[in-house]
Order: sequence, then structure tokens, then C-alpha cells
Amino acid sequence: MIIVVTDGYALNPGDLSWSGISKFGELQYYDRSSSEEVPDRCAAADIIITNKTPISAETIAGAKHLKMITVAATGFNIVDVQAATKRRIPVCNVPAYGTDSVAQHTIALMLELTNHVGLHEQAVRKGEWQSAQDWCLAKTPIIELAQKTIGIVGLGRIGKKVAGVAMALGMNVIFNDPGKRMKGTKAKKLDELFRESDFVSLHCPLKAGNEGFVNAGMIALMKPTAFLINTSRGQLIHEADLAEALKSNRIAGAALDVLSKEPPPEYHPLIGLSNCIITPHNAWISFEARQRIMNTTVENIQKFLNGKPQHVVNAGF
Repeated sequence: MIIVVTDGYALNPGDLSWSGISKFGELQYYDRSSSEEVPDRCAAADIIITNKTPISAETIAGAKHLKMITVAATGFNIVDVQAATKRRIPVCNVPAYGTDSVAQHTIALMLELTNHVGLHEQAVRKGEWQSAQDWCLAKTPIIELAQKTIGIVGLGRIGKKVAGVAMALGMNVIFNDPGKRMKGTKAKKLDELFRESDFVSLHCPLKAGNEGFVNAGMIALMKPTAFLINTSRGQLIHEADLAEALKSNRIAGAALDVLSKEPPPEYHPLIGLSNCIITPHNAWISFEARQRIMNTTVENIQKFLNGKPQHVVNAGF
């Protein structure tokens, strides 16, 4: 059995082991694969493991012995699932691995927006505190989170974890996710959530109908003192509209771990704005979260080989 890993570096830059997967067969590993390289590299594969490398209908058609595709992530839009389904090839994913890590990163971004720890640490490093006239130094206002309102769009695993931490900090939690409930929180219509929140945090999947839903109209509903946080999918935000809102101080700021194109182009409209914090899509990347991905991927293959595939995203399996 030939197992092809198309892009393993992000998952395992060297601190994890592929031994759990190599026990199933011959492992053909690549740090990264371009779209041009993928069809040839996968041609002899029985199993394909991909993280962010697209697996097209062409690749699936050319892999004559292909029996399974497993995505080392939750999102599976990179795989032509319809083409796989036509050949009765299960496509599996890792539905839950980064809940704690992404929630932690979300809170870290919120705290950076309110406490500006990095800014003040750099001020000390540059000698500004040492030369200050007073015993304390604040280069920008510090905001207390207690009694502020956080609006969570998407009350799944991560959204609930963020809500729990926010309540522990004394925040009021409102959310938008039809059919969901959580003790201590209040459901709101989407426009109400954007109007009432001091922080809007996105935790919803990208799906048909919500791409770019955070646009000029939605941002216009927000308080001028409000902040936008996104650790979900970059495509949820109309980035040019957000850039304009930040430049005009229509809202106080934003903190993003995801952008619509990654890596971003050199002249991205949000990069470099003083009131926009951007981290390079690494909320998920803790050792613990990546180990869970590896463990679940091994389980996905084992379950498939046992005739009982798990975490299958194709309809009808």
C-alpha cells in the first residue's frame, strides 16, 4: 500500500513522528506540492493525506489505485468530494483538534487589543519607561473586559470555549447560531449582535452564502469603539471594506489570524494598519493540536482498513 503525504511540513516540521502512518505501508512524503506536481505524485497512491494541497478531479481520476483521501485538518473544501464520491472513495477529515488552541489564541488577540502587551514591552525595551517622568507608562488606553459584551458568530466547539473564558473574565456573551444554546449567554439576530457587541468574534465555517458577509454594511452597524476578531476563515470578511473602516476609524480595531489569501500578497490592504493586528494563521499550530491531528489521521486510516471508516464527509458513506 502506498500512502502519499502531499504537504506534511506545516503539520510536522520535525517535532512529531510519521511512524504511526508508515506502519500501514510505503510512505511517500513531501513537505509541499505544487498543483502541477500533485497528479504525478499521487498517481500510484492508495491513500492520499493532504493538509492544504488541493486534490482535484484530475488527480483523483489519475490515481487508479486510490482507495481513501484523508485531510489532516477540519476543512475539506480543497478536495473534489464529488469526484471522490463517484469513485466510492471516502474523504475523511479531523473534525476537532484545535478547540483549546484556537480559543486561547482568540483570547490572546482580544487581550492584545485591550492591553497592548507587545507595544508596552517594546516601550520598555526601547528605554521609554526608564526615561518616563512618572512611575507608570501607558502609550495607549487600557480597556477592562469585565462587563463588556462579546458577540460570538458561530457557537460550535471553539465558540463555546471562547464564550466560557469570556464569562470567566466577567464579560456579557451574546451569540448568533440558530438552534444553539449555552447557559449564561443570549441568542441574537446577526444585526443585533453587530450593533450591541464591544467585540465581535467569528467562529463560523465558510459556506455558500456567507463569504464576505462582514462587509461595509455590517461593519457600519458596529460601535465606533468596537473590535472585530477573526480566527475562523479569512473569506468571511470583505477585506477592502474592513481596511476602509479601520483607516477611517469607523471601528476601533481588528485582530485577525486568517486572511482570504494565504500567504497574503505583498500589498494586502490590512497589513501595516496601526489598528489591525494580524497573526500568520497559527492559532491552530500548538504542538498539542498538531499531535491530535496526527493521532486522528492514524485512526482514520486504521478505521478505514478495518472496514469502518470514520469522519467521512462524503454523503452516502
